[in-house]
Amino acid sequence: MALVPTAELVKAAPVCAFNVITLEHAEAVVAGAARAGRPVILQVSENAVRFHGGRLAPLSAASRIVAEEAEVDVALHLDHVVTERLWRAAPEHGFGSFMVDASRLSYADNVAATRAAADFGHAHGLWVEAELGTIGGKAGDPHAPGARTDPAEAAAYVADTGVDGLAVAVGSQHAMTSRDAALDHELIAALRAAVPVPLVLHGSSGVGDGELRRAVAGGIRKVNVGTALNLAYTGAVRAGSGTHTDPRRYLAPARDAMAEAVAAYLRTVAAAEG
Repeated sequence: MALVPTAELVKAAPVCAFNVITLEHAEAVVAGAARAGRPVILQVSENAVRFHGGRLAPLSAASRIVAEEAEVDVALHLDHVVTERLWRAAPEHGFGSFMVDASRLSYADNVAATRAAADFGHAHGLWVEAELGTIGGKAGDPHAPGARTDPAEAAAYVADTGVDGLAVAVGSQHAMTSRDAALDHELIAALRAAVPVPLVLHGSSGVGDGELRRAVAGGIRKVNVGTALNLAYTGAVRAGSGTHTDPRRYLAPARDAMAEAVAAYLRTVAAAEG
């Protein structure tokens, strides 16, 4: 198996994308994917790049090598990119896709910015995702968590921007620490019927297994997970750090806890296919 284009994975079957902040995250995601026997997407957000001093190269290089040596197919994706400089850097760092996030702009400005990003991405053979409105849950989001994507507006947005995938607001939120989000499955069905590109569910950490399986069966194609990994990671670190001075003593179980969380999400999504 190897590093593959994001478009290839999204086209083949519903796929999970997990946010990577450290090398341990990347290793855990790939290990969990191998346990589940499923392909996976490693995604690096602009927030993660900012955490690493604004440098994309170190984390992307590490993620790329982990992907190339994986036992399953792995794709690399840049997530929630606000800065034009960053999405323009995607091709040179081995990413097969990126999500341009112009959701805080007016509709007209969102369309213009996203169209430019999509044109660039397609010229470089990349799969491009975008968001209409916001999913909610992040500091500064302009819409309330109850925001929902309108199918007609979504169809027009996709036509006007030329994007390959659309993140939709259907009841999940970013950064949820409990898995009790109630998704609007009728809306998912309506969006699937109206929108000619794959639908993406952000904030999936807050969605329970049953809701997630139903969403995937109803038309969600890419499932984004971030907070759930960090909950597993920090929980294991707190439990295992004790008086240890060697971080490997608690980072190893933290990495394994993330891998188990990854495998569980992948099995849940796989179950929705059958």
